[in-house]
Amino acid sequence: MKNKELKILLSAPRGFCAGVERAIEIVEKSIQKYGAPVYVRHEIVHNKHVVDNLKNKGAVFVEELEEIDDKSRPVIFSAHGVPKKIPEDANNYEMTYVDATCPLVSKVHREAENLFKAGYHIILIGHKNHPEVIGTMGQLKKGSIDLIQNEEEAINYKMNDNKKIAYITQTTLSVDDTKEIINILKRKFPNLKEPMKEDICYATTNRQMAVKEIAKNCDMFFVIGSRNSSNSVRLVEVAKKSGCENSQLIHSESQIPFEEIENCRTIGISSGASAPEILVENFINELKTKFLITIDEVEIIKENVVFKVPNKLN
Repeated sequence: MKNKELKILLSAPRGFCAGVERAIEIVEKSIQKYGAPVYVRHEIVHNKHVVDNLKNKGAVFVEELEEIDDKSRPVIFSAHGVPKKIPEDANNYEMTYVDATCPLVSKVHREAENLFKAGYHIILIGHKNHPEVIGTMGQLKKGSIDLIQNEEEAINYKMNDNKKIAYITQTTLSVDDTKEIINILKRKFPNLKEPMKEDICYATTNRQMAVKEIAKNCDMFFVIGSRNSSNSVRLVEVAKKSGCENSQLIHSESQIPFEEIENCRTIGISSGASAPEILVENFINELKTKFLITIDEVEIIKENVVFKVPNKLN
């Protein structure tokens, strides 16, 4: 019986960012232009729904170029960016490739190269083994960039020589956590050079700000997104830190915790930058089968960023 009233605070902005929209469009336009199959190195974005949808259209996902039997087919590099070696390998194989790296990640790559050329030793704040971090560290020769993942690593970090030092960051980090790490590094290295413009991307920042605004007023908070999506996992952390201890990720295998929601008057919902809006709609529709729902969309900022696809696909 649907008698329990439930208020939903719907976070805005949420879901797809411009980099993700561009990456998906690149795969779709490549299939239109070159026909199927088109290969994609690594998940184009971290979302099962998106990946499955593109598979159905003719995309084949691989982790490495060596896995592609037919090297005459085009390959697309994911939005997370790739080490320098990958386009070089594609050229050696004489493969056609389309780079779907998010322009904001490409900005960090260029930043790393410019700092290196200017004689800086570089610290990258980010998460080990995340494809974006692998791609950024792979822009320069081994040893040029040191990875720092947390405050403890920042405290223990030692520089071996007296080189100038600068930092860059992964684009999908928690703004607050990163600030703490940067403060520790600045105390250790007063001359630490920072990026001209913050590396954490506008979409990550906006989604975190929106969650902060809402979470404190919620009994539970849900982030729709994948377990391997860095920005989605960060949103859950931000919701917890902002006052909603009972915050969780809803991914492709999650069971909706209806019994826990029974005890709530207000829940919050957001979605990661690689999660399509249909997943948010599906989640809300599931809740509508059990509860009388009112939805209040809380928008903190309008997003109007658009990134163009490469000319060769137009």
